[in-house]
Amino acid sequence: MKFNRSILNSKNTAVSIIGISMILYIIWAYNLARFEHSKLLLIYSVLFGSYYFIVKNQKIKESWLSYLAVLFRLLFLVAIPNLSQDFYRFVWDGRLILEGLNPYLHTPNELMESSIGLFPQMNTLYEGMGALSAKHYSNYPPVHQMPFIIAAFISKHSILGSIVVLRLILISADLGILVFGKKLLKKLNKPTRTMYWFILNPLVIIELTGNLHFEGLMLCLFIMSLYFIHSKKLHMAAVVMALSIAVKLVPVLSLPLFLNKLGWKKSVLFYSVTAAVFIILFIPFFSFGLLENFSATIGLWFSNFEFNASVYYFLKGTLENINGVSVINSMGIIVACVVTLQTSYLLLKKKKETSQIILTILWILSGYYFISTTVHPWYIISLLLLSVFTNYKFVLVWSYTLILSYIAYNEFSVEECNSILIIEYTPVILMLGWELYSKKFLKIKAS
Repeated sequence: MKFNRSILNSKNTAVSIIGISMILYIIWAYNLARFEHSKLLLIYSVLFGSYYFIVKNQKIKESWLSYLAVLFRLLFLVAIPNLSQDFYRFVWDGRLILEGLNPYLHTPNELMESSIGLFPQMNTLYEGMGALSAKHYSNYPPVHQMPFIIAAFISKHSILGSIVVLRLILISADLGILVFGKKLLKKLNKPTRTMYWFILNPLVIIELTGNLHFEGLMLCLFIMSLYFIHSKKLHMAAVVMALSIAVKLVPVLSLPLFLNKLGWKKSVLFYSVTAAVFIILFIPFFSFGLLENFSATIGLWFSNFEFNASVYYFLKGTLENINGVSVINSMGIIVACVVTLQTSYLLLKKKKETSQIILTILWILSGYYFISTTVHPWYIISLLLLSVFTNYKFVLVWSYTLILSYIAYNEFSVEECNSILIIEYTPVILMLGWELYSKKFLKIKAS
């Protein structure tokens, strides 16, 4: 029996798939627990297939894709995040700052011992954030703290109210990514429709809007900065880049790669303004203990935490079995050396075009996450956005297989399985290898 492809492109099929996606997003938001693995994998797989169909269907106009992006996010509006408990710390930090206390100087454990009843729902927030977060100082930079403060100011007595405020901020940031992403694609003479491979990706919707991770705000500011750099508005680009770094520190890794594009004179101006604005943003929180506490908390991600890693787990297993060497204590230095060598090599290639710069940033961040000790699903959303401006699809594959990392979560514990990690990373590595080989082959053939 011959398959009729026109069925997939029909209006009724499109409406049905959009309706199924809406129902599944509602189930995900309001009736799913992190440890319900089969249910989680099934819903995500159907959502991912539906997303692929929706973006590929040329009969669905870009304006309607934008409406769907907003609609799918609004379905999560009053849902309590069910895959992450980070939001409890977000609300905690915001209410703490409103009380005039510095989140970089006081751990939740310390405050629970000395200042019980400091703000509404303090016990609930403390219990919800978990023991790991409670014993550490805040690791969220100043601009990351701003939505927490806004949410605490608007909703002082309701955790759900604070969640709604945070979610609306993140939805606005996603729309900013869409607007400036399409503007940059247009300037680069690339099809603007490719932005919907990012904005409608289930991983992006679930992890940013659903679980309230602020990579969305960081990326909104980062893509704005790229747009301003391409438009030769360096002062504006530098200010916005500093704001992006002050949400999450990850964009710091991209800074050296602008040297070839801007040249030495403009680079000094760009880096100086970026550094100055970043320092100014910390002034309201300044104290002698801030730098020590903040850097120590950030350092924990390289020396204490392990989750869903790839190359790191291979190194750990190999070296510990052969020599009994503990690798994690050296990972901070190893990561710094690898990223430095990779950046130096890419700088020597003297890429100046914006599209080339974006590709080099993709390689730097990909290398960084492949060797990192901790790779939560929302981390690679940065790679997904960058990949929209390139012809590489391995991140798209990763955005699907990453959902397997949640199999490690049981109701009361976290236990990773090597076979699951292999299933997750093998398609990604194979896709990356094939793309690198095929592009190199075509380049040789063309020459």
